[in-house]
Amino acid sequence: MTAAPLLSIRDLAVQYRTRRGTVDAVRGVGFDVRAGEVTAVVGESGSGKTTVAQSVIGLLPSNGRVTAGSVTLNERRLGTTELVGLPERRWRDLRGRCIGLIPQDPGNSLNPVQAVGKSISESLRIHGRPSRDEVRDRVHALLEQVGIDQPVKRARQYPHEFSGGMRQRVLIAAALANDPELIIADEPTSALDVTVQRTVLDLIDRLREETGTGVLFITHDLAVAADRADSVVVMRGGEVQESGPAAQVLANPASAYTKQLMADAPSFGRLVERETVVLAAGPAAVTAEPASATAGPASAAALVEVRDLRQVFGRGTDAFVAVDGVSFAVAPGTTHALVGESGSGKTTTGRAIAGFAAPTSGSVRVAGTEVTELRGGALRQFRRTTQMVYQNPYGSLDPRLSVGQTLAEPLANYRIGTGSRADRAERVAHALEVVSLPAEFAQRRPRELSGGQRQRVAIARALIVEPELVVLDEAVSALDVTVQAQILRLLARLQQELGLTYVFISHDLAVVRQISDTVTVLQRGRQVEHGATEDVFSNAQDPYTQRLIEAIPGASLTSGHWEI
Repeated sequence: MTAAPLLSIRDLAVQYRTRRGTVDAVRGVGFDVRAGEVTAVVGESGSGKTTVAQSVIGLLPSNGRVTAGSVTLNERRLGTTELVGLPERRWRDLRGRCIGLIPQDPGNSLNPVQAVGKSISESLRIHGRPSRDEVRDRVHALLEQVGIDQPVKRARQYPHEFSGGMRQRVLIAAALANDPELIIADEPTSALDVTVQRTVLDLIDRLREETGTGVLFITHDLAVAADRADSVVVMRGGEVQESGPAAQVLANPASAYTKQLMADAPSFGRLVERETVVLAAGPAAVTAEPASATAGPASAAALVEVRDLRQVFGRGTDAFVAVDGVSFAVAPGTTHALVGESGSGKTTTGRAIAGFAAPTSGSVRVAGTEVTELRGGALRQFRRTTQMVYQNPYGSLDPRLSVGQTLAEPLANYRIGTGSRADRAERVAHALEVVSLPAEFAQRRPRELSGGQRQRVAIARALIVEPELVVLDEAVSALDVTVQAQILRLLARLQQELGLTYVFISHDLAVVRQISDTVTVLQRGRQVEHGATEDVFSNAQDPYTQRLIEAIPGASLTSGHWEI
């Protein structure tokens, strides 16, 4: 006889009360989570994934309520418990003790003025471990269990002294403190580098196998679900599109939406059919392939030339070498990627190219101009030819300005056009059209836009001054796979139509392989590999590059592990 599921969700419906009326966020959702298995709930933002997770742990926002359905927990210590309608007093017994939560953002989920050991111990004290020695020993054991060295020392340290991956391990330790049978992991690796992501996912897998814990895994990353989940639930618009064993759903998707998600996931295929872009006619034509794929002397055709770039922060014993001897060239009309883990020097290099940071030494030339020598008005004019698009579409736009005001601002700064209201309105409308947004968006403010729409506005702001070069700093890493695919297609189209050159900064190697012509791999500020993207990915020479490539999720499908 098959054991009852650890968690059973049946016909779940959730509503939110808003100023515009009632919103049905989840409708008729049902699936199971079994002990010792991972059930992944996948879908884009707004699909209802997190609402389902919040319903399971009783942490819906104050304007949300479960209007129908059942959520049943079959826990060995408390037996069968219906979670819908449970009083708060009972929830205090369940949260942390029977159900553990690993939240999404390791940067904001720990108290910055509280030592990590105390953060972990809170749940232990709430659920009846009164002895100080017992709590201390358990905290040290948990830190060691999640792979943090020197647990006694680390327990006394504060979150800012930990890397992102280590903070996420602390959150896992806190979730495991009372040996819960169910763990809810809400996008636990979306903000992490690919190698750190793999380490954290390996840790969750190992703990699940050792303890028999069931895992409800919320993610928009189908590649992660393919590698880690036993079962997959695909959600869209608050409803389940399809569900079942991961091998069945992802290898042979039945719904059109799942097929689209699979097509959009960069780990599973090449979305953008990249062709060699001819930049000149006749026998002397220059193609998108740079003349040199090495760090040697750049061709005269290169738009960007970086030579022996070095950036040191601080002085004396406090000096930190962020970039150390980086050199590469980028041909016009191509995309060059800078990849590596956090702290590898990617953004520092990108800021030097865009003229936002003066390097300690080395040379940066863009279209023949030595950027490191520019000052004052000359530097200001240079920034018209080289623009930057940042990672966070929620933080890069002024919330006080309308979209139209945001786009018109650089026109005024660089005195582009006649300066009349009609001319600027026409240019703003054209910029929105270029990024496939309707002209009426000029009247909206950032809070009225989705993440993908905000990023399109940020791209439009960069393009409205007609630059030659755009530096994109993790410009798609914060986006769902579907929106990410739309932005990547947009960037490819704009590059072909406008002849743009991109420097694309990313820790997502699957995206880099899809969009870039050439790539530089950075590790702790040093360039460990450089060349044509396909050459580097198919024949990586440096062990660090090999580890990055091996850590790309989605191997279950791309390796042929499952029959498609």
